[in-house]
Amino acid sequence: MSEPLLQVQNLAKRFEGIVATDDLTLTVEAGELHAIIGPNGAGKTTLIAQLGGQLTPDSGRIRFDGSDITALPMYRRGRLGLARSFQITSLFLDLSVLDNVALAVQAHAGHSFRFWRDARSERELREPARAALARVGLADRADRPASALSHGEHRQIELAMALAGSPRMLLLDEPMAGLGPEESARMVEMLRALKKELSILLVEHDMEAVFALADRITVLVYGRVIATGAPADIRSNAAVREAYLGEAEGTDHG
Repeated sequence: MSEPLLQVQNLAKRFEGIVATDDLTLTVEAGELHAIIGPNGAGKTTLIAQLGGQLTPDSGRIRFDGSDITALPMYRRGRLGLARSFQITSLFLDLSVLDNVALAVQAHAGHSFRFWRDARSERELREPARAALARVGLADRADRPASALSHGEHRQIELAMALAGSPRMLLLDEPMAGLGPEESARMVEMLRALKKELSILLVEHDMEAVFALADRITVLVYGRVIATGAPADIRSNAAVREAYLGEAEGTDHG
């Protein structure tokens, strides 16, 4: 059996005595959509930040595609194929949708933002940007100013920006946050299509989306894994229901 694409072993992170991740171990297989759920304060975003390189763990190890990436900076992880969506939290609203994604292509390629003008004309930047927009269903919005699009469409732009570097795995931190029912349904369909092409680690409060998409689910409580399994196993797990699922399912509770 091949090695998991992502291996997290005994990861620990503390903030002034507060345990954010506590001896956390999990794996994500190639081609898998693996969801992380848990109540507020469970350590979900801290885990994503450690995987993406924004935070350094106090102990433990992270391996991606067979390589130890525990100490690698964000850009090195990106070049290996690990991308975190929504790292760029504010778009350039005065630029077009295509310009925003072309700048992300430029950044992933290692070019300096001092040459941002190139992103508006260089074919090798704009063609991948158009392809990324097509993957998230925004091809027809490419030439519109980003300011003209809805919040849900901004989420789609940010997802396109993460896809601009042709990653092998996406780390998604609550892509459904703030979306209405129609926008959420659109995001679910988009992620369902993307999971056929690459691996996804998804942190999400929307339980309907999680159970519709996930191949496996890991449940965190106070930074510790209390269960990992197929959606049906997690749904029927008494400890999970007591700790989280019973109060959260069908809501957007934190």
